[in-house]
Amino acid sequence: MTTTKNGDQKMGSKPAAANPDDYKLKDTKPQLGERWPHGGIRGGGGWISSDRVTSTYDLVEQMYYLYVRVEKARDLPINPLTASCDPYVEVKLGNYKGKTQHFEKRTYAEWKQVFAFSKEKIQSTVLEVYVKDKDMIARDDYLGKVVFDMNEVPTRVPPDSPLAPQWYRLEDRKGDRKVKGEVMLAVWMGTQADEAFSEAWHSDAATVHGEGVFSVRSKVYVSPKLWYLRVNVIEAHDVESADKSQLPQVFVKAQLGNQILKTKLSPTKTTNPMWNEDLVFVAAEPFEEQLVLTLENKATSKEEIVGRIVLPLTAFEKRLDHRTVHSKWYNLEQFGFAMLEGGQRMELKFSTRIHLRVCLEGGYHVLDESTMYISDQRPTARQLWKKPIGILEIGILSAQGLQGMKTKDGKKTTDAYCVAKYGQKWVRTRTILESFNPKWNEQYTWEVYDPCTVVSLGVFDNAHLGGNGNGGSGKDSRIGKIRIRLSTLETDRIYTHSYPLLVLQPSGLKKTGELQLAFRFTCLSLANMIYLYSQPLLPKMHYQHPLTISQLDTLRYQAMNIVAIRLGRAEPPLRREVVEYMLDVDSHMWSMRRSKANFFRIVSVFTGVISMSKWLGDVSNWKNPVTTLLVHVLFFILVCFPELILPTGFLYMFLIGVWNYRFRPRHPPHMDTKLSWAEAVQPDELDEEFDSFPSSKPQDVTKMRYDRLRSVAGRIQTVVGDIATQGERFQALLSWRDPRATCLFVVLCLVVAVALYVTPFKLVVLGMGLFLLRHPRFRSKMPSAPSNFFRRLPARADSML
Repeated sequence: MTTTKNGDQKMGSKPAAANPDDYKLKDTKPQLGERWPHGGIRGGGGWISSDRVTSTYDLVEQMYYLYVRVEKARDLPINPLTASCDPYVEVKLGNYKGKTQHFEKRTYAEWKQVFAFSKEKIQSTVLEVYVKDKDMIARDDYLGKVVFDMNEVPTRVPPDSPLAPQWYRLEDRKGDRKVKGEVMLAVWMGTQADEAFSEAWHSDAATVHGEGVFSVRSKVYVSPKLWYLRVNVIEAHDVESADKSQLPQVFVKAQLGNQILKTKLSPTKTTNPMWNEDLVFVAAEPFEEQLVLTLENKATSKEEIVGRIVLPLTAFEKRLDHRTVHSKWYNLEQFGFAMLEGGQRMELKFSTRIHLRVCLEGGYHVLDESTMYISDQRPTARQLWKKPIGILEIGILSAQGLQGMKTKDGKKTTDAYCVAKYGQKWVRTRTILESFNPKWNEQYTWEVYDPCTVVSLGVFDNAHLGGNGNGGSGKDSRIGKIRIRLSTLETDRIYTHSYPLLVLQPSGLKKTGELQLAFRFTCLSLANMIYLYSQPLLPKMHYQHPLTISQLDTLRYQAMNIVAIRLGRAEPPLRREVVEYMLDVDSHMWSMRRSKANFFRIVSVFTGVISMSKWLGDVSNWKNPVTTLLVHVLFFILVCFPELILPTGFLYMFLIGVWNYRFRPRHPPHMDTKLSWAEAVQPDELDEEFDSFPSSKPQDVTKMRYDRLRSVAGRIQTVVGDIATQGERFQALLSWRDPRATCLFVVLCLVVAVALYVTPFKLVVLGMGLFLLRHPRFRSKMPSAPSNFFRRLPARADSML
C-alpha cells in the first residue's frame, strides 16, 4: 500500500516532478527454476531436454499450491421430504471456499473439477470437503464430509505420475461415524508446472465460491485465420432499367458482413457495362458471412436495384500465388425474388448476368497490427509456412505498485491480469483480485518464424467481475503496455527485468506500476536465422501483386474488428478494448506530441552528420594542428592511391563496429518517455491528442478545419516517422542493437574491404556502373538482399509510447 501511495505522489499531473529513475528499466534477480544435470532443466517441477523446444517453467518463481480434484460421488442419501438429491461439493480451507455446480435429482454425480489453494495463504491445518444437498428455499442439507490433515498431504512434482483419486466414505458432522455415500477425491501439493494448474479454480483469483471463475482463469487464445477475399467485377450483360426508355448506368455493391465496397459507375449508359475492378475484403475462418452482390442503377432519380445474388465463401477457389483464377458468370435475381410465391417467381425470373473472378488469397499476410510492431509475417496458407527458427519463452512473474483503478466499498482496488500477444497466439493470465502487487508466475511459449518481430504485453484491470463496485458493466482499464523486439535480444540468454508501466492520460504522463518479466529467445537454427535477413519482410504476394496504401489501412481496420469480435466470443472473453489497445488501433491518429517526437528523432539521426561537419571545420581551421597534419597525410595517400578510398572506408566501419561491441546495449529497449516527448507535453496538446475524431469542438467551421488539419498532419507524421526509422536503421548497422545483423555487416565490411583491395579500382567502378544501368529484363520485382537486410534492422519506434 505504501508503494502505491508513493507512486501516486510521484506520478501526479505534473510530469516534471517525477523521478526520472521511475521511468527506467530495472534489473531484477528473481528465484527462477534451476538447471539440473545431464542437460535437463528443472523449473517449477518441470523437465525438458537441452533443446528446450517446450515450456519448462524455469522462467518463473516456483509457487506451491494445494490441489483438490473432485471427481464424483455415489450412493448419496435421498432427502425424505423432497424424495430427491441435488448434490454439490464444497471445499473449505480456512477462510477459502470453493463450490462445484449442483446436479438435480441424482445420487450419482460427476464433476471432474480441480481447486487450487496458494500455499502462501494457507492458515489452516485441515482441509474439509463437504457434500451437500442444494435446497432452493431453505438451508442446504448436510450429507457428509471428508477431512484431510495438511501434514499428511503428499507432494507431487512433475514429471511424477498424476496422483490417482480414491473413494472416501463420508462422515457425519462430528466425524465420529461413517454415513451413507462416497466421494472420489485426489489431494496433493504441487507447483504451477502441474497440468491441473490451468484448469483449476484458484483461491487467489476468486473469493468465496466458484461463480465467475471463468472471468479470472488464465486462458490461451488463437486469432482467427484471416483471408483476403478478392472480388474482380469484370462486366454484366442484359442489364435492364425499370424505365425502358432510358439506358441503365449501373454499379456493383458488394457486402461481406459489415464490410461494404462499391465499384465505380459504368462510364457509359449501356445494357452491357464493364468495370474490371478489384474489391478486396477480409474474411475469417470458419466462414460465417456470405458475399452479397447487388447491381444498382443510378440513371433514374433514385437508386434502383437491378439484381442481387448471395454467394457462400466456401464456393470460391483458394489461391496461393499470383496465377490467374478462372472467371465465372452468375445469374442475378431480382431484389426480393426469394420472397415471392412460386407462380410469381417463375414470371419474374431475371436474366441479368454478372461476370466475376473471385478467390481467397492465401499468399498474403493479413495485417491486423501496425507493420512497425508486427509479430507475425507468415502468409495465410499453411502450405507456405516454413519451419520455426526459434522459441520465445516468457515468464510473467508479477507486478508491483499498481494504481487503484476503481473504487469498491469506498476503497481503491485493482483486479489485475496480463495479456501477451505474439503471432496468432494470445495469452491471458488469471486475474488476481484486490491486489496492488499481484503474482502470476505463469510461463508461456511461442514458436518464432522471424526474429524481426515484436511481442507485446499489456496489463489491465478486470472490470467485469460481479463483485465490483461498478457491477461488472465497465470497460477493462489500461494499466500499461510494453513491447520487446526479438532481434534486439541475444539468443539463449535469460533476461530478468522490471518494466515501468506508463500511461498517457489527459492529465499527463503517469506511471501505474511495474511489470516483472523473465524471457528467453532460443535459436533452433542459426543458419536459417541468418538467411532470413536477406528475405523480404512480408510474403512474396505483397510485392508481386501489391495492395494500395489505402486498401491496407482499410483492410487492417476490418481485420482488427474481426479479431476483436471473435476473441470476444471466447470464455472468458478478450474484450474489444483490450484487443484494440494491444493492436495499436489508434496509432494513425494525429498527435502533436508524436509529431514532435518524430521530428527530434530525425534531429538525433543527423547529429552524426552535424558532428562530422563540425569536426571538418575544426580541422580546416587548424584548431588541433596534430590532427590537421594527420588528415593532410591521409588525404595525400588517398589522392595518390585512389584505389584505397573504398577499402579504407569499409575497414574504418569494420573497426568502428568492433570498437562499439564493448558498448553494445545489454538491456532490451523499453518505453522511453523522453524519446516519446511525453514528459514535456503541453496540456492543450494532450487535449488535442485525446480529442475525439471527428472533433467534439462546438464551432462548425473550426470543426471542419480542425479535422482536415489533423487528417493531413497525421499523414505527415507517418512520413516523418518513416524517415526517422530509415535513419535509425543506418545507426543500427554498427550499434549492436541487433547483434546478428551487426555481426553480419561487420564481417561483410571486412570481406568487401579485402575484395576491393585486391580488385583494380577501375573494374570496381565499371562493374558498379554496369550493374546500375542493367536492362530491366535482368531486374527482379522482389527486393534485393541488401534492401531486405536494411528493412529488418531495428529502429527506435519500438520504444515509442
